[in-house]
Amino acid sequence: MTLIAIIAFALVLGMGMFATWQVVRAKLSADLSDLAAGAAANAALAVEKGPADSVIFPLNRVNRIQVVANDGRVVAASPAMKGQPPLTRTRPPPGETRVDETVCAALPPTGERACYGVVGLRVERSAYGDVMVYAMTPEPPLLRSSFLVVTLALFSLGLLTLLGWGAWQLAGRTLAPVERIRAEMTEITASDLSRRMPVPTSGNEMAQLTRTINATLERLERAVENQRRFASDASHELRTPLTGLRTKLELAISDPEAEDPLTTMRSVLADADRLQAVIEDLLLLACLDSGVRGAPEVIDLADLVTSEVERRPIRHEVLLRLEPGVTVRGSRVQLGRLLTNLLANADRHAAKEVQVRVGSRSGEAVVEVIDDGLGIPEKERERVFQRFTRLDSARSRDAGGTGLGLPIARDIAVAHRGRLYAADTPTGRGARLVLRLPLSTAADS
Repeated sequence: MTLIAIIAFALVLGMGMFATWQVVRAKLSADLSDLAAGAAANAALAVEKGPADSVIFPLNRVNRIQVVANDGRVVAASPAMKGQPPLTRTRPPPGETRVDETVCAALPPTGERACYGVVGLRVERSAYGDVMVYAMTPEPPLLRSSFLVVTLALFSLGLLTLLGWGAWQLAGRTLAPVERIRAEMTEITASDLSRRMPVPTSGNEMAQLTRTINATLERLERAVENQRRFASDASHELRTPLTGLRTKLELAISDPEAEDPLTTMRSVLADADRLQAVIEDLLLLACLDSGVRGAPEVIDLADLVTSEVERRPIRHEVLLRLEPGVTVRGSRVQLGRLLTNLLANADRHAAKEVQVRVGSRSGEAVVEVIDDGLGIPEKERERVFQRFTRLDSARSRDAGGTGLGLPIARDIAVAHRGRLYAADTPTGRGARLVLRLPLSTAADS
């Protein structure tokens, strides 16, 4: 595109110079024609008065004047044209008195061939009868030769060549860093995303582009690593209940009398339930990762917490401290799943009771789920939100979880522009999970 723009600029420049030359040439020709016309008019007045002799002196700086009769005789002339045959015998058409033309001839004193602008005026009543008075002005050589046109063309061609070469050099220097980045990127594959682009020290746009590419590669590397770890953990989690289920079925087939069939089927059903729970959690995570959102609506968190507590069987006592009128905007199904996961996690690890609090602070809706169990060590509080993370045996998935409940809850919170994190409890015992969501506006309500 840059080269095309330069070519267009050079063409426009050349055309502009040529047009300017045409204007200058027309103006100069018009001035010479006016000068010759003035000399011819003065000579015509002199001829009408009668001939003192056959010599007409130069008029208006024009020294080449001829008075030509109808029979072609030169009856009077200026000293520079004395003794010369008529340069032209062109006469104006009927009804007109003036004629303009260009005549090229070799005239004294130089004898070199040159071109002259000729203006002729017809004089009908003169001492010589019906005659033509011709006044001639020499045209500058540049008006008739192609030298200047060729010079302008060569100048435009040279300028175009110079501009094209400069643009090529400039484009080469500008695109050299891009070529280096392209060569580096071609060597980066999905199996090795650890390479980074060397950042130029210039600090210009290329340096910013390189930093952006490196940041993108870093995010891509983390995403690929998370996907690999997630796939490995998911395959392990699915393999465990499948292996147990297959083993129990094989034992039941090989020795039907060894165990009560009803007991075997209950054990197999428990493994199938666990397998189904893992698969459902994986599907929900896939939906969240792909950006699937439920239909948004205004939700009263106190009502949502009450309905989720009443719907889900909980082994321990649940204490509710709910502030009415705390509303958020989002998917009721997904936020219900978030609260269910928090309640299930707290119920699984509580010793006697679970507390649920709903309130608002600093323009945010706050939901806290607190249990009185062993709690979460401070250094492990972020790890519990990673998929398939194992902590100590007291808070492991062996207690009935899939290891995906809290990661799913955090993904739902993030999808609703909120936060979910673990914090200290007021008593110093147990675990406290805090959910913060933006309050809905009056327009939403």
